Amino acid sequence: MKILFIGESWHIHMIHSKGYDSFTSSKYEEGATFLLNCLREKGVAVDYMPAHTVQVAFPQTDEELAKYDVIVISDIGANTFLLQNDTFYNMKVLPNALGLIKQFVANGGGLLMIGGYLSFMGIEAKANYKNTLLAQVLPVEMLEGDDRVEAPEGVFATPVNAEHATIKGFSEWPMFLGYNKVFAKHNTETVLNIGEDPLLVFGQFEKGKTACFMSDCSPHWGSKEFLAWPHYADMWVNILKQIAR
Repeated sequence: MKILFIGESWHIHMIHSKGYDSFTSSKYEEGATFLLNCLREKGVAVDYMPAHTVQVAFPQTDEELAKYDVIVISDIGANTFLLQNDTFYNMKVLPNALGLIKQFVANGGGLLMIGGYLSFMGIEAKANYKNTLLAQVLPVEMLEGDDRVEAPEGVFATPVNAEHATIKGFSEWPMFLGYNKVFAKHNTETVLNIGEDPLLVFGQFEKGKTACFMSDCSPHWGSKEFLAWPHYADMWVNILKQIAR
């Protein structure tokens, strides 16, 4: 199984103020390193595309995407796909990247979206996937605005279908510190809840299969307990197998 994992990276620019004087520093971070290492150890072939490279490196043909079994989008907003550098700065006409992903799924590929501040609608609705082509593809109905549910007290995953192949035999369900709130579409399958809302939902779009995981694969919503959960790696591999081409 070969996947294209997109997102889960960021730059931080800081101001250090020390009395009268101040200076700036910056750093680059990737949030999916632990997950991607887990997948590779389980035999999944991963091509990783950090968020800042999407505007210059995202494939521009169906053929380039067809080599993957699953595309994973995690914590990267729709604008990054839609405002490619050549279009935004040079007014060049390019294929709609989200349209290419939609066609990838229609042709039989799998699509997984993982939650975060820039997934689904996200913080201040800046991820904005409800108003894109992927709203037709994903198995969930998104809210109109900011869809975050912050849970500093912790909220636990609970099985809806404990016999589903992706979670069968799992126990000691992990805690999360927040998630994106959605509603499962008709003719989809909710396997896990978080509080009273969907956490893991599966669906289908034309020939392809889809999944949404409404919390984070890494901190901060993904708690330390979640990353240390004995079934962490197996759950992600099972999800990918469920939707793979």
